[in-house]
This record gives sequence, C-alpha cells and structure tokens, in this order.
Amino acid sequence: MTSDELKNRKLEYEARAKKSNSSGMKYTTVSGEDVKVLYDPGDVENIDYLNEIGFPGEYPYTRGIHSNGYRGKIWTMRQFAGFGSPEDTNQRFHYLLNHGQTGLSTAFDLPTLMGWDADAPLSEGEVGICGVSVSSLKDMEILFDKIPLEKVSTSMTINSPAAMVFAFYLAVAQKQNVDFKNLRGTLQNDILKEYIAQKEYIYPPNPSMRIIVDMIEYCSKEVPQWNPVSVSGYHIREAGSTAVQELAYTLADGFAYIEACIERGMDVDEFAPRISFFFNSHLDFFEEIAKYRAARKIYAKRMKEKYGAKNPRSWWLRFHTQTAGCTLTAQQPENNIIRTAFQALAGVLGGTQSLHTNSMDETLALPSEKAVKIALRTQQIIAYETGVINTVDPLGGSYFVEALTDKMEKQANEIFEQIDSLGGVIPAIEAGYFQKEIADAAYRYQKEVERKEKFIVGVNEFVEKDEKIDIPILYISPEVERIQKQRLADLKQSRNIEAVEESLNEIKAAAVDNKNLMPVLVKAARNYVTLGEMTGELKEVFGTYEETAVF
Repeated sequence: MTSDELKNRKLEYEARAKKSNSSGMKYTTVSGEDVKVLYDPGDVENIDYLNEIGFPGEYPYTRGIHSNGYRGKIWTMRQFAGFGSPEDTNQRFHYLLNHGQTGLSTAFDLPTLMGWDADAPLSEGEVGICGVSVSSLKDMEILFDKIPLEKVSTSMTINSPAAMVFAFYLAVAQKQNVDFKNLRGTLQNDILKEYIAQKEYIYPPNPSMRIIVDMIEYCSKEVPQWNPVSVSGYHIREAGSTAVQELAYTLADGFAYIEACIERGMDVDEFAPRISFFFNSHLDFFEEIAKYRAARKIYAKRMKEKYGAKNPRSWWLRFHTQTAGCTLTAQQPENNIIRTAFQALAGVLGGTQSLHTNSMDETLALPSEKAVKIALRTQQIIAYETGVINTVDPLGGSYFVEALTDKMEKQANEIFEQIDSLGGVIPAIEAGYFQKEIADAAYRYQKEVERKEKFIVGVNEFVEKDEKIDIPILYISPEVERIQKQRLADLKQSRNIEAVEESLNEIKAAAVDNKNLMPVLVKAARNYVTLGEMTGELKEVFGTYEETAVF
C-alpha cells in the first residue's frame, strides 16, 4: 500500500469513526491534550528510529538505560515510611524489610521539613503527625537502630534542611563503623521545586543553591554511591501541573543544578552520574509512559550536546516513581488500590529504577500496616505475575506511544525556551512564572471535573450515598510530642555545651567564608547540635525567603 492509499483509507476510517461517537465524553489526556481516535504509521513516519528511539541501553535511551531492562535487576521497591517517634518508624522499617521491601524511604514531619526542633513554638501540634520527628543525631540513631546502613539503600524526602539531616545520617554511619563509600541512597534535596510547588523553603534561592552544590561536591568525593539530589517533578504534578509541565519544569530544575556545579568548577562527569530524578505516575496510562520515555531522550541529548558529558552514565536519566497521591479519594478508598496498580504499571512500563506505591488510606491518614502491605504486594504482583518484565520497553513501537513521546519532547523544548527567555529557573520563580502556569492547569482540570468532562469514580460519578468508610486508620498520639520534647531537653542537658558552641561558630564561619558546609555540619551532628540550631545559624547569614504573590 502506498502512502497516499494509506492516507485515503485513514480519512475514510476517521469519517466512519466520527459518526459513531455518541458517548459525549471528552477524549483528551488528563493534561488536556487531544487524543486522536486512531494512530497509524503516518504518525511516526518522520521519527528516525535509530536516532530518536534506538535500542534499550543505547543513546538516546528512549527505550531504557539498561539493555536487558528488568531481566538484569528488578526495580527497587520502596514504601514511604515515617510517622510518630523514631521508635515507631524504626519498627515500621523492620516490618517492611521483613516483608520483602528492598529499600527504605523516609518521610519526615513538618517541623523537621521546615528545620524546626520538636520543642520550637511553631512545631506545636505537628510533631510526628505527617512523618517521623527528627531533631538531632539522637533521633537518627534510634531511627536506624539495628539497620545495617551498608546493606540498605535509604531514601530521605527532605529538602531545605537536607544537609543537616544528611549530616545526622552520616554520623550514624560513623557510629556503625560504616565507610561512607559503602553508603547507598538518595536525598530529595530539590529546593527549586519547593519554590515552584511545595513551599517548604527556608533560605532565599541563591544561598539554597549554594548549599546543594556543596552537597553534590562533597558526595562526589566522600560518598560516591549516594545520590545527593533527586530532582522532583512529583510535587509539581501534585500541585496541579500537566504531564508536560512536570516533565519540562523538572528537567529545567535538574539542568539548573548541573549548570551551578559546572560554574563551581566541577567536571560534569564527576557528579552527573549520581543525580537522579523523581516523577509522578498519574492516571493517564499512556501519557505517563510517554513522559518517562521523552524525559530520558531529552536528558541524554542535553547532557551530551550542551554540557559536553563524555561518560555515558552522565547521559542516563535514572528516576524513582511514586504513584499519584492527588488521584486518591476519600470516597470508596478501596478503589485507590486499583488506581495505584495502574499507575505503578505505567511506571514499570516506562522503565523506572525505583517505585513507591501509595496506600489506599493515604487521603485519610498516614498508611496503616495492612494498607502498606497491600501497596507493596501490588508491586510484587506486577514484577512476578504479570509478565511485563519479560521484554524491554514492550510498548515501544506503538504508533500512539511513539507519537506521544515525540510530541511531549517538542512541547518540553518549547517550555525550556520560555524559561530561558525569563533568564533561567530562579528568575522565573521570582517572576511567578511556574506558579501561575501550574495554577492555570489545575483550574482547567478542576472545571473539567465539575462539568463532568472528566470522571472520578466515586466522586462525580458512581457515587454511593451515605457511604460508611470501614478501614483502619493510623492514629498518632499526642504523647509522641511530649516524648520528643523530653528527649530533646535531656539531650541539651547532657551534651558538651562547649563543643556545641564551637560547632555553631564553625558553621557560621564556613557560611560566611563560602567554604563547603558539609564537613562542619557532620562534626556538629556528632556533637549533638540540633537541627534547629544548625538552620538557625545559617539563617543569620543567609536570611529567609518570602514568596511574592502572583495572581
């Protein structure tokens, strides 16, 4: 069949299909992108297979960074764990490891995320509520009690005070006599997305960037298997962005970190292989898979062609995926198990290296043990029962997936041009560009739900009247806050106050003299300087940040 014959047959088909469309539904992706009724060879005829798609394990890595996919190694199965006291979370860690989890993922409470100690006035009522409370090395010692750090990969979702919390972790490793070179894990440590989406920042953007470059520089020399930053699109998507906004804004943040490190004088191949990424897996199955494939291709091209990276590992976009918390519903919460399974499958078919599956009860509270186990079993069923790991990139070659991948790459490049026209990521943050674009996207989707152009089962369609929710809910006792405050008071009475004062002076001096902060922070951690004391010392040098409202 000639090209013209194919086009004519396609026009005939589309005319018939259009006449038979009577459902009234809006056929767009979750992000609002139009989806054609059919995709065929004409949609991919301009895509050069070898240069734009290629083979798994080969540049530009559209089909995956490993030639044998999951035949070589199953993705790391992580479950977010962190609540209450360090003792509570340590118990959950052991529970998860005993049930087959292969890596730890640590959630911290709001005071810790903001750099406050448990006894700070602003911490009242929040200690241990949305994650584990950590104010000092003493808490971190309890958190990882009887967990051999050289054998477990640890992820920590911490951003503004990431350097201080990482210092606590390194001090625990020293107490366990673990060589830093044997530590494996990831810090989220993505401050740019905090200004864009999550808003848990402390210092202004420029000094915050300096701290992150300090950490990347330190890890490249001292903790070489550690990922010092996981550039996070997850929270950008949770704030309401589209898939292509998540893709473009996340990569733009990553490129900003890379450029800052190069400006520091670091060789790109010294640090780039340890930068990782963190993406959301939303409910539009094919759009999510295309997003991951486009992300790998864009990143590889930029790293090779713009930044001159020569090591192929610097071209690899390695990423963790978490299923979309914003899609979970309080109504009919058991349905969240099904949502999460499809989202997890999209992450796997997209080639993720690490995966977290949300629990069915997370719209109501931190997950219970039963809900966590079901979420973990979801990953294990995908890995060991579905057969999707038998071949690499099984959806590669799909007319729809390849056309969508190509489209998302083009749209992301257009967004990069917009960011560059504003002067880069930090000027764009200060101008409110990201915040406004995400707000507009979130508003569009909400209106589609209200108009029933998009259905959410149990919320705006298939609703159950007088529904009674009968699932166990995790309850955090107020006793946690009392215990954490008492532990902190006891610590401050027993520690060497002269060593504390010396460490605080060293932190301030390193900040003023523009020296790498990590060595003095690790020393301060060993001297039981608290999180709030460390962040407070840096506030005196760097100041704090307040966002300008943009309407």
